[in-house]
Amino acid sequence: MIKLEGAFTALITPMTASGQVDFDGYLRLLRFQMDEGIDGLLPIGTTGETPTLDEDEEEELIRLAVREAGGRLPVIAGAGSNSTRDAVRYTERAKRLGADGALVVTPYYNKPNDSGLVKHFAAVAEVGLPIVVYNIAGRTGRNIPTPLLAKIACIPGIAGVKEASGDINQMDEVIRTITLKKRAGGGDFAVFSGDDALTLPLAALGGAGVISVVSNLLPKRVQRLVALCLGGDFAEARKLHSEMMPFVHAAFIETNPVPIKYALSLAGLPSGPTRLPLGPLSPESKRVVEAAVAALHLPCASTAPLL
Repeated sequence: MIKLEGAFTALITPMTASGQVDFDGYLRLLRFQMDEGIDGLLPIGTTGETPTLDEDEEEELIRLAVREAGGRLPVIAGAGSNSTRDAVRYTERAKRLGADGALVVTPYYNKPNDSGLVKHFAAVAEVGLPIVVYNIAGRTGRNIPTPLLAKIACIPGIAGVKEASGDINQMDEVIRTITLKKRAGGGDFAVFSGDDALTLPLAALGGAGVISVVSNLLPKRVQRLVALCLGGDFAEARKLHSEMMPFVHAAFIETNPVPIKYALSLAGLPSGPTRLPLGPLSPESKRVVEAAVAALHLPCASTAPLL
């Protein structure tokens, strides 16, 4: 079983000016993440624009992540769908390509009932790859309440949850009633923050870390924040949290990943445009992101070599 702890980057998918996937740029981003000490990688999640990627592109992005990071740090591949058959197929693909786990989102649009949701996650868990449930009602229209998540967590192979409900009370309840109970029995259930702004409070409550968007640009800082929290140094963690918060807010001023891709471009890292239906940032939002990036005092990354 992989170690589900620390700071994982929900990777963007860089594009060329014509809207093709920039695989060379993607390799550069992977190596930047590893050089900066990130704890894990998550290709083809929502931040990676999976709704607009075709399956050949998705497969290559997973393959490259596993090739570059395999054996050095865990790779959890996005494998969600609102069709259970497709989610199983995507999880099988992740396993075949050598990923260490799969992130499976609550089926969107269908708004499944409780019995359907349990069966959905049971089906993907049967593939035999550790599964991280992705609870994000803002994108799916369906929150997973804690009692229901507790049933899902009892399914063999369900290893944790990316909690993006935005509700710290719900996150606390999950940790208290699921994670701590499993640990008492010699098991575990990793609870990751799906919101960068809640990384510190979630870790303080006993969470495992964060699956981060802002670590696309700030992998070293996000990794250090989580490490400080897990090590119990909350005085230093609060300082780092406060320093990063203006950028965190800027990174979500419009729909993710539009702002973070613009921020990466300002730092000289591969990013490119988003694919439609995600359009470019408004001029007002660009100014907010530009100010937040300037305040980070980053070295220019545009000359970083493609190793």
